[in-house]
Amino acid sequence: MSSTRREFLIITSAAAAGLTITPKALAAETGKASHSLRILILGGTGFLGPACTESALARGHSVTHFNSGRTETRRKEAGRPSVVPSGVEQLFGNRDPNKTADDRRSEGKADYQKDPNSPKGLSQLEGKKWDAVIDTSGYFPRMVKASAELLADKVKQYVFISTISVYKDTKVPNADETAPLATLADPATEEMGKDFANFGGGKALCEKAAEAAMPGRVNNVRPGFIVGARDTSGRFIYWPVRESMGGAMIVPGSPADPIQIIDVRDLADWVIHCIEKNIVGVFNATGPDKELSMKTMVEGVRKGVGSDVSFTWVDYKFLEAHGVQDGQFPLYVQPEGDGAGFHRCNISRALKNGLKFRPVSDTAKVTLEWYKSLPAPTQALVAPQFAKNDKGESWLETEKKLLEAWNQREKK
Repeated sequence: MSSTRREFLIITSAAAAGLTITPKALAAETGKASHSLRILILGGTGFLGPACTESALARGHSVTHFNSGRTETRRKEAGRPSVVPSGVEQLFGNRDPNKTADDRRSEGKADYQKDPNSPKGLSQLEGKKWDAVIDTSGYFPRMVKASAELLADKVKQYVFISTISVYKDTKVPNADETAPLATLADPATEEMGKDFANFGGGKALCEKAAEAAMPGRVNNVRPGFIVGARDTSGRFIYWPVRESMGGAMIVPGSPADPIQIIDVRDLADWVIHCIEKNIVGVFNATGPDKELSMKTMVEGVRKGVGSDVSFTWVDYKFLEAHGVQDGQFPLYVQPEGDGAGFHRCNISRALKNGLKFRPVSDTAKVTLEWYKSLPAPTQALVAPQFAKNDKGESWLETEKKLLEAWNQREKK
């Protein structure tokens, strides 16, 4: 049944019964917001952007994307479907006011023929108005400053997607939004640095740039690990893919070790909720609402993918001693020393403002379905843990040997 027909039936049924139905009551029945908003997304075609778009449209809002077009072009070249739904307005340009959309599209392509009329900077945003903007693509303060200042009189609210990595360290469990922030040796740098060393400090400066341009109208969202379908980072996806293969599986550390993740759909729904309620401030946004252990996570994944996989808990130091590299067990961080608070971030402020969570089993199910829909070359890119090592062994072969070594060790 279409949403329009559903609304019609609700209204006419109420009229027949002699009742008056308010916009708020209609929204509760249909899942739509009580009034439609115009939402601009800076980005919109990567990972969180499409989820925000889908959530906004489901609530009855209109959406505009602003980006260079590079991600969608690459998606098309790879034979993958577009993530831009019908009806979404598309504007093009560059987050850098001094560059064009084609400057971004041409990166890494020596033979790219640039269009001399390619939109420059933020020019296509001029002369337009929205109720709110979601900035999913800001990494350097100069560019966030440019967009926030340009949009200051064109939007009511600026939602900046920051990161939990803005904090100076992760040693202290239960740290909240008042914890000290990371800094940059060179605040003007526009390089991520080795191992993304400038990522957190750069985001912290972006938060300040947005707030300076629109004081009291900014929501700085600090997500932890965002997971789910379309995540190409190679992190969470390892778990549903490996568990779907069955057999005996290594899980590092101890069953009670903590883990924090947030489904991209939950984050997107909450971002839209914040816009509808005009919620501003600074918020850690990870989950779930109660502490999640590694045991609970892998069991939830197992349920979601419908597997009979069994788990063997292996000491992480043993794995390191046997040559297992960082990233083989993505998301996992030993809960000691510098990592003691990594997966124990305080999210009470977001919970009080409506952040909600799906079960891990649902996240695992849709993530695996998405993975299976990808062509084999793309699967290899998004789940690099299954590539053969320098000895020509697959991960399953290596894992089997590690399990044998671990079990032999316990017998000695």
